[in-house]
Amino acid sequence: MVTVYDVAQACGLSIASVSRALNGQVGVSQATAERILRTADELGYQRNEVARSLVAKSTQTIALLVPDITNPFFPELVKGVQSVADENDLLLLLLDAPTDAETLRPRLAALRRKQVDGILLVASALDDDMAHLFGDTPAVLLDRGHSGVHATVGVDQEAAGYDATRHLLAAGHIRIGHIAGPAELSVAHARRAGWRRALEEAGLPAGEELVASGDFEEEGGHRAGQELLDRVPDLTAVFAANDLSAIGFLALCAERSIRVPDEMSVIGIDGIELARYTTPALTTIAQPIRELGAAACRSLLAQIDADSSVPDVTLPTVLMPGASVRARGGSR
Repeated sequence: MVTVYDVAQACGLSIASVSRALNGQVGVSQATAERILRTADELGYQRNEVARSLVAKSTQTIALLVPDITNPFFPELVKGVQSVADENDLLLLLLDAPTDAETLRPRLAALRRKQVDGILLVASALDDDMAHLFGDTPAVLLDRGHSGVHATVGVDQEAAGYDATRHLLAAGHIRIGHIAGPAELSVAHARRAGWRRALEEAGLPAGEELVASGDFEEEGGHRAGQELLDRVPDLTAVFAANDLSAIGFLALCAERSIRVPDEMSVIGIDGIELARYTTPALTTIAQPIRELGAAACRSLLAQIDADSSVPDVTLPTVLMPGASVRARGGSR
């Protein structure tokens, strides 16, 4: 392996001068620096990144923790983070994100021991007394509400639920059920609150009988849909708390010979690519998934560079019409 000593010998210079040039530090003339870099390249010298990180106190590494990489939402999110990481020559570590603090604690502690430069976490909003989990490592919470402690990047989840329900109301539906997300996730509570607010503003019931809990997966949407249809057979529309839950419910409707959208309208939230290819194509409130990842990474880098907090970022959602919603007695 070629070392700094080898480069210094080949150049006839001191190790200190060569080290400064290789690390882009001052104290070496431009002509000398260019000669050192050229010689290092000819010799096949490669910088010791571990040693460099100890000097610079930076590992050029950030970590992204997501709860379910099998959900099509998250690979798209990862692409957004990766694009900004690549632009800044950063190594991105991808890990599973537990939703409970006790399981999350050792994972974050391990990342701190590895001295990652920053952490992006997709999880429930953390309570103030859990801020110590990150120590002094810069952190951004992604797509999961506001913590009041760490910077967040996401969308207005309550407004997304409200807009989804308003779209069904505008189509003339008055019996609108809700397939909710996991009870432990703040994002699920916010989307359910939006559904409730829209119905209450319209003077319609928003009782517990109209809600069944899912798990943000197809199977959970299918199971919750069964419970909902058995309990409230006169439903004409369902707002599912995410697209995968809505896709599970679409499968249930097909099994029960319930025609969508003629007899049942369905809407989800997320805007995953798969929603375009369901039968019928799913109407959804789309999040800017890739841009969420990119914005979160930019926010984290700003925090690392400034060594201080950065403002929260809220990005807009947009209605992505499919073919799963139809006006009662009318056209789509």
